[in-house]
Amino acid sequence: MFKRTFLKGAAAAGLLAAVAACAPMGEPDIVDIAASNDSFSTLVAAVQAADLVDTLKSEGPFTVFAPTNEAFAALPAGTVENLLKPENKDQLVAVLTYHVVPGAVTSDQLAGQRLNVATVQGKTVHVDGRNGVHVNNARVTTADIAASNGVIHVIDKVLLP
Repeated sequence: MFKRTFLKGAAAAGLLAAVAACAPMGEPDIVDIAASNDSFSTLVAAVQAADLVDTLKSEGPFTVFAPTNEAFAALPAGTVENLLKPENKDQLVAVLTYHVVPGAVTSDQLAGQRLNVATVQGKTVHVDGRNGVHVNNARVTTADIAASNGVIHVIDKVLLP
């Protein structure tokens, strides 16, 4: 059962000001969309640990191949925990930026093509759009989630550089 709590006066004004300060203007950005979906809680935690939130909230545009929690869980035991340690931040940044491509690329632009695309990390990913869209060995399960600063494609595996 939910209990309703009503704030009055200064408490309500303070809460509203805090919410307004955090709320994006207009369309949500890549981070806002990921943070609003429980399927990306591991990705969001990793982006925060890598100090990439401000980068992925910037103007972009970016294309993000976003692994789900299940994709992270399929990695060998201890991999995620190890990457999240402060001493492994550079490795975490490399893994996360390997999931990001400069520019906004939609699935219709990839349809029927095979390409190697440079990532923000510096290495390339192989994109195969001939039968659905695959990035390296990951399959795009949901494509073209529009954000104010780019596009998100949900993938079923974590890409490792």
